[in-house]
Amino acid sequence: LFAIFAFATCGGYSGGLRLSVDCANKSESDLNIDIDFAYPFRLYQVNFDVPTCEGKRREKLSLIGDFSSSAEFFVTIAVFAFLYSLAATVVYIFFQNKYRENNRGPLIDFIVTVVFSFLWLVGSSAWAKGLSDVKIATDPDEVLLLMSACKQQSNKCLPVRSPVMSSLNTSVVFGFLNFILWAGNIWFVFKETGWHSSGQRHPPDTMEKQSSSYNQGGYNQDSYGPAGGYNQPGSYGQVGEYGQSQSYGQSGPTSFANQI
Repeated sequence: LFAIFAFATCGGYSGGLRLSVDCANKSESDLNIDIDFAYPFRLYQVNFDVPTCEGKRREKLSLIGDFSSSAEFFVTIAVFAFLYSLAATVVYIFFQNKYRENNRGPLIDFIVTVVFSFLWLVGSSAWAKGLSDVKIATDPDEVLLLMSACKQQSNKCLPVRSPVMSSLNTSVVFGFLNFILWAGNIWFVFKETGWHSSGQRHPPDTMEKQSSSYNQGGYNQDSYGPAGGYNQPGSYGQVGEYGQSQSYGQSGPTSFANQI
């Protein structure tokens, strides 16, 4: 849906402006000069006739600029993004098993999503700059400067109507929204590839190191050897206050008193 809004608001645009040239000789004036233009904004091909205020002679002018490259690039990205989204939706719903087979489907989906995210960013930025240039080239005050009759102070040249660019502004907004949407979807497609789950597993070397360090920390069987005094039946070793080994054997109270 976001892709449809993007290419529909840009590719379906048509607009125009109206100018007025009031000559000193009223019979030579033209108060309604309509200039229409549309996508793909090859403005140099938009021709219009204006009075020269020198008799009945009129001059043929054209707008300045060619902004078709950025506009067509933007629309092309939007159309292909729409087609891919439609195809991916069909695969997600009806071919889920084929999609997950050998992890090939999620991998391709991840790569395509990254590519489209980059293209949306580039295309939207280029079209935003192109739209800014289109606004300047179709500004009525700028177009009036092209007319020779408007260079004479005796004639009055005025803009009557400016072109409405609201839909083109909307197309730029939808372009950057598409970039955010596709860039945010990279994370979810990445989780489908299996790389996310495999990256969280501990490698075998790490597990071996942890087990060896656990044994070296004094919890192996050797710690219960002669040093601890627990391997002698009937005798319990204990380190006294001054570091001397004290043992409590089975010799009874007398042996205990002698040892103290």
